[in-house]
Amino acid sequence: MRIPRFYFPDLLALGARVNLPKEAAHHAARVLRMAEGGVLSLFNGDGHLYRAKILRLDKQDVVVTIEQCVAVSSESPLHITLVQGIASGERMDFTLQKSVELGISAIQPIQAERSVVKLTAERKEKRTRHWQNIVIAACEQCGRNVVPEVQPVLGLTDWLATLGTGAAQQAPGSLRMLLAPDAQSRLRDLPQPTGPVLFAVGPEGGFSDNEVRALRQYGFTPVRLGPRVLRTETAALAALAALQSCWGDF
Repeated sequence: MRIPRFYFPDLLALGARVNLPKEAAHHAARVLRMAEGGVLSLFNGDGHLYRAKILRLDKQDVVVTIEQCVAVSSESPLHITLVQGIASGERMDFTLQKSVELGISAIQPIQAERSVVKLTAERKEKRTRHWQNIVIAACEQCGRNVVPEVQPVLGLTDWLATLGTGAAQQAPGSLRMLLAPDAQSRLRDLPQPTGPVLFAVGPEGGFSDNEVRALRQYGFTPVRLGPRVLRTETAALAALAALQSCWGDF
């Protein structure tokens, strides 16, 4: 039987006694109906897996003691950041969840010109927290002990400014790609990356012409994934799977 896994946001150490976070405690006690003496696993994003035993379980708290710490790596050799134009509703949630399963390292949500969803400053913060929780839940499910960061929502111009001055600032061996159905290049035409990978995917309507020009000025190579037009959530996941197949851990 698979040992339940829960995210614990603080430092963990052998012999420590800790109270599970409220949602994890509810899931362990009410959903899984675990009992005192039961075994579970915790991770906090430091790359280790912490085996723990339940000492006390009641309606209010689940208290566990850390009995074992193991370094378990399930991370891809590729450091991949998904630069995702914000899609509406469940499409964005689905993309983030599955990208975690496929080994993404970080996610940069972009408020693109053609994004159907327009977020105020307050809603940007709420959505970022929501997306980070989706990422954490995906890590619990798929066995990752490092939690990819969902970075704050930015407009494309503001985000590109964080990369430095144009394509000249691109690190040696890195790869920047832009998914575009009318591109001439395919993934197999690109050099194997030895550094970080950035790949940009537009929202439902794709990136605008101005956004495409801006991305190209910063060294993003347009790439197509076959002769068919893919939905935004399909494009991101297909590209990630292809990257892992070519140069990652598939």
